[in-house]
Amino acid sequence: MARIVVVGSINMDLVTLTPRFAAPGETLLGDRFVTVPGGKGANQAVAAARLGAQVALVGALGQDAFGDQLLDGLQREHVDTSHVVRVDDVGSGTASITVAEGENHIIVVPGANARVTPAQVEKAQGLMARADAVLVQMEIPMESVEATLRLGHHLGVPVILNPAPAQKLPASLLKQARYLTPNQHELAILLGAKHDTDFRELMIKAPAPVVLTRGAEGAWYRDGGEPAHQEGFAVEAVDTTGAGDTFNAALAVFLNEGLPQAVRKACAAAALSVTRLGAQGGMPTRAELDAFLGGRS
Repeated sequence: MARIVVVGSINMDLVTLTPRFAAPGETLLGDRFVTVPGGKGANQAVAAARLGAQVALVGALGQDAFGDQLLDGLQREHVDTSHVVRVDDVGSGTASITVAEGENHIIVVPGANARVTPAQVEKAQGLMARADAVLVQMEIPMESVEATLRLGHHLGVPVILNPAPAQKLPASLLKQARYLTPNQHELAILLGAKHDTDFRELMIKAPAPVVLTRGAEGAWYRDGGEPAHQEGFAVEAVDTTGAGDTFNAALAVFLNEGLPQAVRKACAAAALSVTRLGAQGGMPTRAELDAFLGGRS
């Protein structure tokens, strides 16, 4: 059983489905409203737990009803929440999502996610020291992302940095990651490159090994030498939300099997995740992944 630590965000997604987007000042009747657990940190923690890993999450929630619901949900998924703090003076993170005409408008309020501190990361040092891999994203303060990379590098534990939402970062920081897992757009931003630069060229220039996601095309990966390609798995896509988080979680869970095999399983897990609605709702179990791969060479 792989031991995974995730440092990241926890949100409640507030999703409204409408026939069209409202004009400024207009009141519009919606078709449906749902609340869905989200946040890249929580998503990756749940995905890793479903794939059979022992998972702990470092994050923050408010002392509100959303915080209670999100904490309960993580615990039901067998995620260790002993390093999820509750803060008094700010609510839990939310993402207000309006879906209409095949598009979406999203407003994210970080809330308690902005209170994840380097000191909180340091308190999880013992947990990280025993981990097989650490996952971190960029929906928490950058100083806490930096603290995670520094601590993982110091402990000799591989840290996978999922650079989303992307911003340009110094090479000295990126070198502390064992793997970077951007898409093509995020990699260009991360390195401060032109968006039309060939992604394979950027992978070679990157200061840390890159596993680059390409949606239905699968993924490219490089850990020395030329970039290699793992083809995607053909499925009927229903909802692509959470596919990237599923990919990152699977990569961490299966990393000890070697990078090519981990990328293959990550592509398969991501493909399975898009066949069902919802980010966490579509994330596969280990048994489902094994069955999916069972008939494939």
